[in-house]
Amino acid sequence: MNEEIEMDGLASWLVITFITLFGAWLRVLLLANKGMWLDETFSVWLASHTLGDLLQWTIKIDPHPPLYYLLLHYWIAYFGDTPYYVRLLSALFGAGTIPIIYLIGKRISGDVVGWAAAVFLALSPFNIYFAQETRMYTLLTFNATVAIYALVRLLTDPRSANPIGSQFWAYLQAWRRLEPVEPDTQREFSYQDESLSQSGWRARLFGYRWPPIQSIETDLAWLALIVFSAATLLTHNTAVFFSLAVNLFVLGLMLFQRLNKTGTQPAFQAPSFDNWIKAQVGIFVLWSPWMLAFLRQASRVYQEFWLPKPNWDTVMQTLRALLNASAPGQASQIMTWVLCAVLCLGLIYYRKKLSIFLFLAALFAVPVLGELLVSIQRPIFYARTLIWITIPLSLVLAAGIAQLRFRFLMILATGILATNYLFSGGDYYRFVQKEDWGTAAGYVANFAQKDDLILFNSNFVVIPFNYYFEAYEKQYSLQVLKHGVPLDLFESGILEPRMTTEDIPGLISLLSGHDRVWLVYSHDSYTDPLGLVPQTLASHKTLIQTRDFYGGQVQLYETP
Repeated sequence: MNEEIEMDGLASWLVITFITLFGAWLRVLLLANKGMWLDETFSVWLASHTLGDLLQWTIKIDPHPPLYYLLLHYWIAYFGDTPYYVRLLSALFGAGTIPIIYLIGKRISGDVVGWAAAVFLALSPFNIYFAQETRMYTLLTFNATVAIYALVRLLTDPRSANPIGSQFWAYLQAWRRLEPVEPDTQREFSYQDESLSQSGWRARLFGYRWPPIQSIETDLAWLALIVFSAATLLTHNTAVFFSLAVNLFVLGLMLFQRLNKTGTQPAFQAPSFDNWIKAQVGIFVLWSPWMLAFLRQASRVYQEFWLPKPNWDTVMQTLRALLNASAPGQASQIMTWVLCAVLCLGLIYYRKKLSIFLFLAALFAVPVLGELLVSIQRPIFYARTLIWITIPLSLVLAAGIAQLRFRFLMILATGILATNYLFSGGDYYRFVQKEDWGTAAGYVANFAQKDDLILFNSNFVVIPFNYYFEAYEKQYSLQVLKHGVPLDLFESGILEPRMTTEDIPGLISLLSGHDRVWLVYSHDSYTDPLGLVPQTLASHKTLIQTRDFYGGQVQLYETP
């Protein structure tokens, strides 16, 4: 027996509105409580530049495209750069993704799958975490999700075989032939003269009967696919695997339909080849201004990158994080098996809709395998870059809920998974810490004296330190000198140079003329693995104070 949960349109939208608002509340809850860590302050620092400098610094020292930084640039100009407001942009994109995944689930499998997928995404601790970071990952997910929804509409619309733009053209032609709206003789008399607002272009816009928007929805879907696919590529460079996954599936579906002799039609129907090529050209044209910068960034990452090579444990931890099986201890293992069981039910649900299953499988598997293959040469496998594949994962989990058939079982299973997500989310709010640069900056400011030298073993960490320290500098008129070791970021344009024995003479020369030297020591495993910076300072000065903070240590040296 299959007990479908049915609601009318208004009730359905009330449910998804509640889920979206609840997900939005979770994303803004305690939004400013955790410290701004290194990558977040880097986003703010980069976005605070003029547009020209922003693009130059992005190309020079950052491995990401500029779209998020450009949006954050204008966001900061309007709302400011406090932790709450700079994180709010990510939270809004995260919340905005929830109704989109509902629309995808509803389009491919009905309301139950749409609602369940929206619930899982709304409560997902992994997605909540990155919705509270001043980084581009929720924007990446939002753009990819809108592109997926546009593609799903095209794959379920026979009109996608018509030439792109034909609906827009027909709509324009119909607009030219519009008849004026007949006056409403039954309306209550008014002394207001409406003729002034119904002449010229106003009459064209408001005084005629427009064709329904449904008459151009296919062309709108093509436009959304092109724009948001390009936006996905301009949000993160690993989004090339999104385009690869989509193209592999669509071209494979076209080949299947050409070779299919059985006459059976898959749940998805491929658009015309000409339309698909036009769409890919459109995506390339929108992305192409960044192509040379992308090649330069890829070359720099290929030469050196900080990520370690992934192993089996790394892959399994990443998949568990994406599944949100993050409850502590024994419960974590149990929830992992429960989630895997629901995923298996989802695969069974799609056994008769093979094209939908392959579509979701391609969206999940291609980026995972792609990053692993590239990582053989240069490690790039990283959970946060795969955040958008939580969309197909959530849809398969939701299909597993629908496969239970009975309303009671659907509600019970959804409740169990939702409870796991809520407890895991609670652990994030209570226990997860971010680097505490406010403590480091406040400690130095409290004890700083005129002409003190502040050294940073990593060029990068001067940015989070300055995010909090500059307010003290202005308030107390602190006169200190700050410099990166072995090279300074603003002088060299090198983000994280490694300290070597050849750099020791340069460090010693920096100490000349300074009786007091501060060392802000953080991220040393990559930039100073041998501990050369504190060793050199200790050989020339006396360590008199230290202060640990989450993410590093502050040390004060004085001339004996």
